[in-house]
Order: sequence, then structure tokens, then C-alpha cells
Amino acid sequence: MTIVLAIRALANERRLKILEWLRDPEAHFPPQVDGDRVKDGVCGVFIAEKLGVSPATVSEHLKVLSRAGLVRAKRIKQWTFYKRNEAQITKIKEAIRKSV
Repeated sequence: MTIVLAIRALANERRLKILEWLRDPEAHFPPQVDGDRVKDGVCGVFIAEKLGVSPATVSEHLKVLSRAGLVRAKRIKQWTFYKRNEAQITKIKEAIRKSV
């Protein structure tokens, strides 16, 4: 985990929106056939639809968030589900607080 990766990931309005929505997935996304929104995460297709972008575009945003440790990906069948990595987010917040 580096602060730089996290700050770069957070320096995009769409990625910030994704993190905000994933904080309360039941309030922001419809029920899913596969995977529990809270336990397993939200399907990338639903995130793309809500964001108004293609699945390929949202995949790139989610890849950046994953590399920064801000979200975790989980495969169920042919779908990828994403949820916030709260432990890592807490560590990043603390590291930024100590550095700034």
C-alpha cells in the first residue's frame, strides 16, 4: 500500500462516486441474482450502469481502486463483484493523516 497509489485513485470523481456508493450498497444498487451486495460486493455491471459508462470503462476504474487497495474483487460464476476494503481504507486514512 502506498499513499501515492491511493491518492491517484481518489483523484478521479467517478472513482470517488464508486467508493461512496459501495459504502452503502443496498441503498445504491438493486438486488442481485448472484452474490450478496453487502457480503460479496456489487456486480461490476451494476456499477457501470449506475455510473453511465461501459463495463470496460468501469473495469479500468475498478482496477485502479483495486491496485490501491481500496476495493476487493470477488468472482462468482462469470461475474466480478466489488466491495470496499474498509481495513485498507482505514490504514490509508491514517497514513495520510501522519504524512500531511
